[in-house]
Amino acid sequence: MNPCLGEVSPIREILLRHPRDAFVSQSLLNQTWRALNYLAEPDFVRACAEYDGFVRVLESQGMEIHFLAGHPRLTPDALYVRDAAILTPRGLCLAAMGKVERVPETDVLAEQSKTINWSLCGGISPPGQVEGGDLVWLDSKRVLIAHGYRTNAEGIRQFQDLVGSEVEVREVPLPHFRGPNDVLHLMSMISPVDHDLALVYSPLMPVPFRNWLLELGMTLVEVPESEYDSLGCNVLALAPRRCVLVEGNPETRRALERAGAEVIEIEGSEICLKGSGGPTCLTRPLVRSPF
Repeated sequence: MNPCLGEVSPIREILLRHPRDAFVSQSLLNQTWRALNYLAEPDFVRACAEYDGFVRVLESQGMEIHFLAGHPRLTPDALYVRDAAILTPRGLCLAAMGKVERVPETDVLAEQSKTINWSLCGGISPPGQVEGGDLVWLDSKRVLIAHGYRTNAEGIRQFQDLVGSEVEVREVPLPHFRGPNDVLHLMSMISPVDHDLALVYSPLMPVPFRNWLLELGMTLVEVPESEYDSLGCNVLALAPRRCVLVEGNPETRRALERAGAEVIEIEGSEICLKGSGGPTCLTRPLVRSPF
C-alpha cells in the first residue's frame, strides 16, 4: 500500500471521529476536561454542530471519509485522531501515546481499523513514544520527527526502523516551552501548505531547523505571536495551496493569501480551541493523490 506520503497533495481518503463518539456527552466533558488540560469545558451541542460544518468542508473536496466509532476506554481527546496513527511507506502504523490518558487510543484503533478496511503494518512499542502530531512528511523520502515530551528517542529509533534507510528522518528537538502538560507537537510550529510553502511559528523553531527549511527552498509564512494560541499555525492542507484554518486568525489568513493560498475557515471554539487541537489534529489523512 502506498499512502502517497506528504502533507499537501489532494486528500483522497481521511479518518475522523465525530464528537458524538469522542466527547459522548456534556456529562463526560464535565468530568474530564480539567484532567485532560483543556482550556475550558467544551459545549457538546455546539461541538457537534461545529464538527458537522468541518465535515461539510471535507465532503466538498470529494474525499472519502471514514468515521471511527466511540469506545468506553476512550477520553474526549480521541477526537484528535491524528496522534494515534502514523503513515509509513508500508502503510498505516500504530503510534504510542506520550500522554498517559491517551494510551488506550492505539489499542482501540487496532480493533477498529478492520471496520474501515485498513490493515495495520506494525507500530511503536513501549518504552518508545511517538504521537502523530510530531511527524511531518515533506515528501516520500524526507520526514521530520520531533523529539519532545510526546515523542522520545526510543520512539524515533523505532520509527526509523519502520520507514527504512531509504527515508531521511530529520529529528527536530522541541523546546520545554510551557512544560510536559502542554500540547506541543511539531505541527504546533509548522504546517506545510504546498511542496515549497509552509506556515510556521518561528519563535519555537530551532535555528538550524529553520535554516535547513530555507536551504531546501521553502517559503515560510510567519504566524504572528498574537495568533499562536488561537491555533493560527495549525492548518490542514486539502491540496497544494488550499487549506483549512480555524476562524479568528485574520493576520495568518491574509499572510497565506498573499502567498497564493486559498483559505477555508471553520468554526472551532469547541472542537479546536478549548482542547488545543486544530484541523490537522482532527484528521488522519490516509491517502493523498500522487498528482
